[in-house]
Amino acid sequence: MTFLQPFILWGLPLILLPVLIHLFNRLRHRPMPWAAMQFLRSATRKSTRYAKLRQLLVLLFRVLAVLAFILALSRPLAGGWAGGVMGGAPDVVLLLLDRSASMEMKDSGNQQTKRETAIKALVDAARGLEEKSRFVLIDSATKSPQELVGTATLAELSLAAPTDTAADLPSLLQGALDWLAQNKPGSTEIWIASDLQRSNWQPESDRWPALASGLAALPQNVRVRLLALNKEAEANTSVALREVTRHIRGTGAELELVIELERNSISAAPVPLVFNIGGVQSQVELKLDGQSLRYRHRILLEDKNASGFGHVDLPVDANLRDNRAYFIHNPPPLLRVAVVGSDLQSTRMLQFAAAPDRKNTNQVSEVLRADALAKVEWKDYAAVLWQAKLPEGDTAKQLQTFAEAGGVVLFLPSGDAGKFGDQGWGELQNAGVDKDYPIARWEEKDGPLAKTDEGLSLPLDELVIIRRQSITGDAVLLATFADGAPLLTRRNVGKGQVLFCATLPNLDWSDLHDGGVLVPMLQRVVQSGGRRFTQGSLLACGDLPARSNERWEPVVSGGGASADARLHSGVFRVANQIVAVNRPAREDDSEVLEATKTKELFAGVPVQLFEEKDGAADKKQTEIWRLLLAGMLLFLVVEGILILPEPNASAARAAAPTGATAAFTNA
Repeated sequence: MTFLQPFILWGLPLILLPVLIHLFNRLRHRPMPWAAMQFLRSATRKSTRYAKLRQLLVLLFRVLAVLAFILALSRPLAGGWAGGVMGGAPDVVLLLLDRSASMEMKDSGNQQTKRETAIKALVDAARGLEEKSRFVLIDSATKSPQELVGTATLAELSLAAPTDTAADLPSLLQGALDWLAQNKPGSTEIWIASDLQRSNWQPESDRWPALASGLAALPQNVRVRLLALNKEAEANTSVALREVTRHIRGTGAELELVIELERNSISAAPVPLVFNIGGVQSQVELKLDGQSLRYRHRILLEDKNASGFGHVDLPVDANLRDNRAYFIHNPPPLLRVAVVGSDLQSTRMLQFAAAPDRKNTNQVSEVLRADALAKVEWKDYAAVLWQAKLPEGDTAKQLQTFAEAGGVVLFLPSGDAGKFGDQGWGELQNAGVDKDYPIARWEEKDGPLAKTDEGLSLPLDELVIIRRQSITGDAVLLATFADGAPLLTRRNVGKGQVLFCATLPNLDWSDLHDGGVLVPMLQRVVQSGGRRFTQGSLLACGDLPARSNERWEPVVSGGGASADARLHSGVFRVANQIVAVNRPAREDDSEVLEATKTKELFAGVPVQLFEEKDGAADKKQTEIWRLLLAGMLLFLVVEGILILPEPNASAARAAAPTGATAAFTNA
């Protein structure tokens, strides 16, 4: 037997109180021998055995009543037949509802969304339990527990309405675990309604073992029931905005949008894409050869200082929540690039490649002296190109902070060994006479060496590299030589990146100075570091800073005039700033988990699918404090009956004084 309030069991010695009271009472009425009364003792000797038995029974039921009361306060749990006496309904049912944008997908052959289907299934399953069980809702958007008066109106609650957020199932379960630990209910069932989207469940997260062990360690019985809404959905296409950049073009500007389209099925039909900017619409039709497409769209702006907002739309399909992406555009900020170098030729090439057209762009590169870095405000730069001995001391800490804040640092060899964080420089290597280090592989989908907008590859395979410096440490390989040694590596640091390149744009090292690779590579490095200056205007739904004193007023949103920037995508005005809020990128991940695989995450905790038959009813533990209170009342009633005087004895005692008085009078 398990107790939810085990500390109350320290009161078990109180069951001795009736015994002590009985003994003190016996001492108070201690019999005294009296010769004149001996005839009465002989007359009542026959009834002594019955009186002692009744006294013992009274004492026993008083002790049992106190024992039942103490056990009831300790809230014991019992399984098997004892638990079944009180019925099979759990004390509490926690409803964990996935309200992510992907839950608005319509199932094949069904006009209801997955969220609506989940709510209906939960309401149907709750019928018959509402009189015996408490229901507590925890939704994925707010993660705030809310006890329900009834489940019949669940579909009408704002806490069950659609959102544009992403779900975090480990955090949702952690909230349920915290609620159970704080409120200490009896037997509990956790009902999870989700589409099993992999990005939401995060099965590789190290939080799952801790969650499973935490649920298994609870004193009360906890079971999990899973409503898996991972059936095949209707044909659907989603649109997402990955990048928004503005370039100065003479007296005007050019707005560049990087858009990703995702399909859950392969189709030859073109996809119409509508661009709405400042109320002006334009349309293009795109053809997807596979299930995804990355597309760059350019829009000319007459005024280079103009600001505005807009959105990209897809036609109505199975999920209305992923058919629109919002953006804003402002005059581009000045992107400053710091160049620190010890080799004059390499430093000049880096400075030029980082800002090749200062008059018609918003990029400026500056060469900084290595002995005058103490007063540099690194936060004002988009990127740092470092071709000198690796920084140490305060400078190293400042560059680390710069990268964590979203900046990009590119290190190039100086010939000196050293370390920066987990990476560093190794030995210098020369290819030898009439030899070079050919490049075998590089990342073309994303990063500094990605293909051009026209789909052309950078000519890395044409580079002639005769000297290099080995890169040490673990990082993502963006380009490698034929012998497997890294040419370019990347390590994510906070919101930014740290890159290492194994060669220099110097005639003694390579022909990287020709510009066919160096210029586009550095331009992408600068653009990547410059995004931190505009990312405050492009936010993901659910990731807003928690500032209670700010009012987010919707300008354009699918949620209408009552849209909440924490829950709905759109364009919002906060203070004097316009901000675009879109659904999180991970909501476009179409990969789902199998329901059986999901069970493995709850190691040690029984998990049952809604469609499975309940085969663990006899193993369920139920609180039996009601049964103990009923037993206490029964013991007190029996004790009360036993201490009632007998009718004959009462009559005899009433008549005894009259007879004695008469005898005295006659005498």
